[in-house]
Amino acid sequence: MNNQQDSGNSDRFDVRSTATDHFAWLRTRLAVERTLMAYLRTSVSLIGFGFAIVQFFDRLEQMPGASTARFPEAARDLGLAMIFCGVMAAIISVYEYRWMIRYLWSETFVSIAGLCKEKMYTPLYATTIVLILIAYSPFLPCCFVSCSPQ
Repeated sequence: MNNQQDSGNSDRFDVRSTATDHFAWLRTRLAVERTLMAYLRTSVSLIGFGFAIVQFFDRLEQMPGASTARFPEAARDLGLAMIFCGVMAAIISVYEYRWMIRYLWSETFVSIAGLCKEKMYTPLYATTIVLILIAYSPFLPCCFVSCSPQ
């Protein structure tokens, strides 16, 4: 039988304090960063395409000789839905990132994580917040100014 099972230890992994395990922990940490960056790249694409669709069809309706669309609000709704999906992807990615970082700094891996448990801030948090603010920027003027038609 395994020694871990005999001792009643319920740890999931046998973590040894070796250089190879430390570098494996670092590779995992960097993989988590790359995953967050991939999520943010996807979020930026969704938000950008959402803005592009709204602007394109808004300008298309204003062109002389263009016929009216059968569903004039459909393009705007699609664009807003894409913007919303991009914002939600950014929020979910930050949640998943924070969960994985807490796991990597848990007591199980503290022996191979590094010298001390310092708070490591990544610029990706700031990037995500700015991305979400940019996505909501078209809606902000309505919050501060009355949007009633005149």
